[in-house]
Amino acid sequence: MNSPIKLIAGLGNPGPAYSSTRHNAGAEFVTALADSLHGTLKLESKFFGATSRVTLGGRDLRLLIPTTFMNLSGRAIAALASYYQIEPSEILIAHDELDLPPGTARLKRGGGHGGHNGLRDSIQKLGNNRDFARLRIGIGHPGDAKMVTDFVLKKAPKDESDKIQDSIDRALQWLPHAIAGDWEKAMTGLHSEPQPDAQESLDRGNKNHPKGP
Repeated sequence: MNSPIKLIAGLGNPGPAYSSTRHNAGAEFVTALADSLHGTLKLESKFFGATSRVTLGGRDLRLLIPTTFMNLSGRAIAALASYYQIEPSEILIAHDELDLPPGTARLKRGGGHGGHNGLRDSIQKLGNNRDFARLRIGIGHPGDAKMVTDFVLKKAPKDESDKIQDSIDRALQWLPHAIAGDWEKAMTGLHSEPQPDAQESLDRGNKNHPKGP
């Protein structure tokens, strides 16, 4: 389970109405990654999404943000993976996570969908293969299952949005280790509390990339 990553997909819903909503945290991660690597995400109809080719740590990497709705995300991921002969174990999917608080991000290899429609469709479209990695970006939980749909489709208040952005920044810091297949180092670093030097790095990054509301 230490395969290097060749494709990173960020889940979300398309269009300005869903921009910056909690459910689009995965797409925001991939957008931030592309920006940090000076990559340009371009729409490609055959992949049902916006894609970019970048280099990270000397490794060739494909980025993808599906332009399908969340529950059809797997269509785009499977199309690109099939075209470039990328195995499920070489895919990292970034997504919002209700079971983690804002400000927390966790890497995971394999597993189920946990009720997330984007992951559910991705598993199905990849031939019921669950071996892909996930970056779980915490958005918190409204406290009532009946409120979840409305909750994820709304923008987080600024204090929560800032925390979500901080977790994205921190995930970007440790991503190169995961890309190289050093999952132990990536997970240990990301899952631990920020050290002072790491926090200073994040603070500098936040000054250069102001957070939205």
